[in-house]
Amino acid sequence: MNESAQPGEPEPAGPAHGITTGAVARRLGVAPTTLRSWDRRYGIGPASREDGRHRRWTSGDVAVLQEMCRLTASGVPPAEAARAALAGTVPAAPAAPAAPAPAPSAPAAVTAAAPARQPGSGNGLPLGDVRQECRGLGRAAVRLDSPTMDEMLGSLIGEYGLVTTWEEVMVPTLHAVGRKWETSGDQYVEVEHLLSWHVSTALRRVSIGALSGPRASAPPILLACVPGEQHTLPLEALTAGLAELGLPARMFGAAVPPEALDQAVRRTGPVAVVLWAQARSTAHHALARHVADTTWGVKGARARTTVLLAGPGWAGPVPAPGMLRPGGLREALGLLRGLCEASTTTVGRGGAGAAAHRS
Repeated sequence: MNESAQPGEPEPAGPAHGITTGAVARRLGVAPTTLRSWDRRYGIGPASREDGRHRRWTSGDVAVLQEMCRLTASGVPPAEAARAALAGTVPAAPAAPAAPAPAPSAPAAVTAAAPARQPGSGNGLPLGDVRQECRGLGRAAVRLDSPTMDEMLGSLIGEYGLVTTWEEVMVPTLHAVGRKWETSGDQYVEVEHLLSWHVSTALRRVSIGALSGPRASAPPILLACVPGEQHTLPLEALTAGLAELGLPARMFGAAVPPEALDQAVRRTGPVAVVLWAQARSTAHHALARHVADTTWGVKGARARTTVLLAGPGWAGPVPAPGMLRPGGLREALGLLRGLCEASTTTVGRGGAGAAAHRS
């Protein structure tokens, strides 16, 4: 028996009989199978069944479902959320992430926080042992619930900071959706695309919101994906982090051609160039060496830039002179801030000629 209405088929509705499971699922942005599972497991079902078989949901039933969706999206486990929704009570809030440590001004090892964690996942996503916020974001993504994702991401960044939200909520959820996509054929593609869009939007808001603050006088930092690389979200997170620190950055995005990057380096004289490679197949070592060896400026006062090799694609060989390989977002921000501060100090002590000799 298919309980959801077929395309073009009128959906029975009205105060006397309620609405069908398919109509409720579309209204809430969940799958009909999820509603049936909640009914079977937790007793969140319709008040009546027409002819003893067809489910018909009343406005009161829908209100309970809406509360169930809200609670699970906030990270509350489904069983606890169901009890609270049926009882009309508010469960205890999930444990908050640890406050983010300030980005260091010199290279430092990445230290992972020790958040309170709970086992489980969000709507079948392989999340494993992660924060409750990850499960809430994952459930909202699977439901294609844009408003909830938007609200959650903005709230988390505002309360816990960009770096903690990126490393402990955004990245684990994105990885879980990606793994689900890889193991489910063509399913979950829409989930990954929508989640990626909302993560990108949240990061852009951080960048735009920080533009009105004070800006450092150092040369800019250039950020680019190597040719053939389409994964831009890590660089968008780094761009947002630089904006928060007031450091000038130029984000060029995905698959930047070598010639275009070369021109950008020569035209801007950057303090650093960040090259992102997600996989070893896209890591462009010749391009990295070329950028590190590129010089500009007047004869006798030539300058070079520092190259940051960012992303798992660069794993393996030790970086050559003039290159650094940060271990994550926090460390990359610390390295870049140190380079900018050193550049600004050099300019203040010795003028533009001294700055040109930085390496």
